[in-house]
Amino acid sequence: MSKTFDVGIESLAGNATEPRTPQSATVGLLPLPLRAAGQTPEGSASRDAAGKSFFIETFGCQMNDHDSEKVAGVLQGRGYRPVETPAQADLVLYNTCSIREKAAQKVFARLGDWKTISNGKIIGVLGCLAQQEGEEIFERAPWVSLVCGSASYRKLPDLIGQLESGGRRVTGLDLDTDETFETEITRRDNLLRAYITIIEGCDYSCSYCVVPHTRGPERSRASDAVLAEARRLADAGYTEIQLLGQTVNSYRDPSARKWNFVDLLRAVAHVPGIRRVRFTTSHPNDFHREIVQAIDEIPALCDHVHLPVQSGSTRVLRKMRRTYTREEYLEKIAWIRAAHRPISITSDIIIGFPGETESDFADTLSLLDQSQYDGIFSFKYSPRPNTSAMHMPDAIPEEEKSLRLAILNERQRQIQIARNEKLVGVAYEVLVDGRHAARNQWAGRSTSNRMINFTSPRENLLGEYVQVKVLRAGPNSLVGEHIG
Repeated sequence: MSKTFDVGIESLAGNATEPRTPQSATVGLLPLPLRAAGQTPEGSASRDAAGKSFFIETFGCQMNDHDSEKVAGVLQGRGYRPVETPAQADLVLYNTCSIREKAAQKVFARLGDWKTISNGKIIGVLGCLAQQEGEEIFERAPWVSLVCGSASYRKLPDLIGQLESGGRRVTGLDLDTDETFETEITRRDNLLRAYITIIEGCDYSCSYCVVPHTRGPERSRASDAVLAEARRLADAGYTEIQLLGQTVNSYRDPSARKWNFVDLLRAVAHVPGIRRVRFTTSHPNDFHREIVQAIDEIPALCDHVHLPVQSGSTRVLRKMRRTYTREEYLEKIAWIRAAHRPISITSDIIIGFPGETESDFADTLSLLDQSQYDGIFSFKYSPRPNTSAMHMPDAIPEEEKSLRLAILNERQRQIQIARNEKLVGVAYEVLVDGRHAARNQWAGRSTSNRMINFTSPRENLLGEYVQVKVLRAGPNSLVGEHIG
């Protein structure tokens, strides 16, 4: 297995100003900022790729974001350089999501832009949509020459090499269980927070979900590899780590240690230099009291849990094959609310699942009232290929789904306003990750994942931990002032 290296980039995304570079930001490679075009670690560059450029657009979740970091590292290891626009690139890649139909439609719209103007560029589709559609992508978009699923990113140099040598179409669609986690280089696109994938795939069979088909069966990463990556990140100056997995709390150490998720959480939280550890996404079936107890006991474990419920109706949950009832889910919410530390809770909710009645929808609204979420991600159900729900009867009309979604979001908005207003006067430690120049405000997140915009008499706060007192509250963010 190749040794993994981590590389940061020069700036944060969005409207943030230039961030502070982590201390000791050399991790087996060249120091930040990024290497010049053609420079690669340990002489591993491909002379064929020297001077060539790439562009990646990412759709979907944090798993996809981190996958793009891995792909970028692999490409830079081959001598490619990143560019700002697809027009500038020799290699254009779309790292895709297929969880919802709208995301897939966006990707095919992007591919359509290249129908007559690809001009010798290599156009590639990566990720979940690539795994789901496979070689059918070539039929829909013949100008695409690369289709590669997330488990095959280590093979990208070979696949690209085939294209550079004159190959017309190449694929990497094996759901490889041995080499999913490790790539030689991971480009870090955020200098303040870093992702670590600890588990890939999913063994649950939710009737609406494509993940088992696109990401494969559940397989966990060895604990020593996770801890080694956490130590490298800490040595590079990172202080916040987010552990990732489709069902992150289903983690089971495949090594002789046989750690469970809580064991790994505790170990990562005790890595010297790490101040914050987050994790997402948890499955309610594997959410146990011990997770809450660990958050209570270890300050480095962030006081935020994302616990998707999908529906407040037990009848709908059974149709979704979610393995728990409404009552069992609410019991887990009660564990979190009973913690000594106030823990914020967020969730995912699907509206308009086939056969969802007015009574089922009312159950979901009442679940919002009982759970008192600090935020939700809500979606209209869309049928996906290779799922059993796709063929279920009693589809909900689109207009009705839109109406229910609007009602749900307004109910949740009122809950968030009420909850956030109670935070006025509270002081939080905030990791500063942005600046809004027009409003003369800094921005950052608390350990509870609350976004706080604040004023400060100081300059150059990016990357610092500061104390902020909340002065005003809105439904989605807080406004405060720097008090220390």
